[in-house]
Amino acid sequence: MGKVEQKAAQIENHPVAAGFASVGHVVNGLVHILIGALAVGVATGLGGESADKQGAMQAIRSTPVGGIVLWVAAIALFALAVYSVISAIGLAREDAKDAVKAAGQAIGFGAVGSVALTYALGGSSDGEQTNESISAQLMATTWGAVLLFIIGAVVLAIGIGMIVSGVKKKFLKDVDISGRFRTTFSRLGTVGYIAKGVAIGIMGVLFIVAVLTRNPEEAAGLDGALKTLIGLPFGVFLLVLVGLGLILYGIFCFAKARTVVRRAD
Repeated sequence: MGKVEQKAAQIENHPVAAGFASVGHVVNGLVHILIGALAVGVATGLGGESADKQGAMQAIRSTPVGGIVLWVAAIALFALAVYSVISAIGLAREDAKDAVKAAGQAIGFGAVGSVALTYALGGSSDGEQTNESISAQLMATTWGAVLLFIIGAVVLAIGIGMIVSGVKKKFLKDVDISGRFRTTFSRLGTVGYIAKGVAIGIMGVLFIVAVLTRNPEEAAGLDGALKTLIGLPFGVFLLVLVGLGLILYGIFCFAKARTVVRRAD
């Protein structure tokens, strides 16, 4: 391990850094729980319009302490993104695959953090409209369309990877849980990872379909991907299952939060 990797490992294991990352995992878990609940609401007609991070942030902002919570969420998620970058640097020589995974997670945490910041500042965003706009710009050129196709393929691969991780329980290496709680969180993780993998996989497919049909409106985000399930046979039932799975994934994130702190002790 080189000096850079050693320094990254020291920062990663510092109690303060671990504390911020732990709060970030808790926030990430809460966001997934809200998205899952919104998805169930959409499927059952009990409420909820946008089953994505924007919908989750709007739900938080509508509470009496929503503004404060959003600021905390934004700071924690950005901290978790930085923590993931540091983790990626520390793993660069030791495990390139995990390093790439950590870097990808950093992008994801940063994206959710930026949405939280937007809502904390009183703004709003439309994930579906943004995706359609960017897709339309990319598809205006041949190389842009190729890039969008590659993005779709990568997103699909990530979704499949999460499903495989759920089935094979590969996610257990990321948590430090023992005893009866390990069995419980193992089950939560299995269902949660499969559900999230399905949702992400559908997003990837929709990007690919958008390119093949030359229709940027097909390039939907998470909300569009989840609502696509409704059009399938037993679609409402499938959307409820995926929504519940995302809720379980959110609960599993709490185990990640606990693990980060324990490994820094």
